[in-house]
Amino acid sequence: MAEAKADTTTDIMEKLVSLCKRRGYIFQSSEIYGGLNSCWDYGPLGVELKRNLADMWWRAMTLKRDDVEGIDASILMHPRVWEASGHVQNFTDPLVDCKKCKQRFRADQIKDRCPKCGGELTEARMFNLMFKTFMGPVEDQANIVYMRPETAQGIYVNFLNVQSSSRQKIPFGIAQIGKAFRNEITPGNFIFRTREFEQMEMQFFVKPGTDEEWLAKWKDIRLAWYKEIGINMNKLRLQQHHKKELAHYAKDAYDIQYEFPFGWQELEGIHNRTDFDLKRHTDYSGKSMSYFNEETKDRFIPYIIETSAGLNRTLLTCLIDAYREEPERVVLGLSPRIAPIKVAVFPLVKRDGMDKIAYDLYDEARTHFKAFYDEGGSIGRRYRRQDEAGTPFGITVDSETLKDQTVTLRERDSMKQERIKIAEVIPRVKAAIAY
Repeated sequence: MAEAKADTTTDIMEKLVSLCKRRGYIFQSSEIYGGLNSCWDYGPLGVELKRNLADMWWRAMTLKRDDVEGIDASILMHPRVWEASGHVQNFTDPLVDCKKCKQRFRADQIKDRCPKCGGELTEARMFNLMFKTFMGPVEDQANIVYMRPETAQGIYVNFLNVQSSSRQKIPFGIAQIGKAFRNEITPGNFIFRTREFEQMEMQFFVKPGTDEEWLAKWKDIRLAWYKEIGINMNKLRLQQHHKKELAHYAKDAYDIQYEFPFGWQELEGIHNRTDFDLKRHTDYSGKSMSYFNEETKDRFIPYIIETSAGLNRTLLTCLIDAYREEPERVVLGLSPRIAPIKVAVFPLVKRDGMDKIAYDLYDEARTHFKAFYDEGGSIGRRYRRQDEAGTPFGITVDSETLKDQTVTLRERDSMKQERIKIAEVIPRVKAAIAY
């Protein structure tokens, strides 16, 4: 049974990878040169899906709340930041090499022999996951800087800047979407674990003693967001970390997990980080990171409730969750809110002015949302292409349109068709994608 499940998992992931390339979601990076391991490029549909997810997260975190501010911190930071955070000393994985085939593995994920060839393994050695580079023309120890392995530290070091300039009072949060880099030893499962990725993080600063209450609130808020983007809630669960598994900075921690084809895996972390981070930066920078409440005359270092989600991993979750095979078609049942293309417009045939009416409708629609025009091939084939791309609505201009200015609106999931006025098309689609 386990072997059959493994085959099914491989089959599903291979099909999804193929679809992503075929429909312009995701390509192997530098493919014409043989590719670069664990690096991926987002094509025309992939970049739209990623942007839609980021926009929905940003709207939920900042525009719909008056207690969260945004920031965009630099990828390169002072190296002392990573000493203070513990990454220089502790951000490591145990690494082993196979003496026979020279493959490398994480020691904690394999047994005493090589899983590829059965060869003998070297002794484990610790490997720091941060990418290292140099600032300036001289490559020496004094000029070492790191590609950030997480976006959270950029928020912590700017806590006072954001608080004073925005005049926010505790409790409040700082949100950021940005790239991070980890030199993973064993990346894999398509874009699930990569060396370059984007994080959607929000750090919420609270008064000590209210941290447990806010942790509970943010667990509910973040679970509700996945429902909003269309994820099947039966495939989500909240998993608490065992006390012995907690990170050194955490008082309590939960993962929102999704049931991927390769098992239950973390989608987002929600952590009570206590005052560890701000205290460390106080110690290493010499600058106090405490907050003073003017009303109560109370001074304290805030506790932090962190919500940290991977944008790439969220995108993969949406694709897997939406993928289904039917007897006559393959469908990406993406929520209209996040679908890259909202509507595709087709002339039934290229004659009698149908193509001009269809193109004019498309031309108007694309000023409101992402639209697509297609006049090539049979109408059935055009529908199938858009079903596979995840487009929720298809509009067909036909001979009836010439008589009464109505078109056929086809809904992707049910394949139900109805006649509506041309003037109703844009309002109908807008209503479906509103959030």
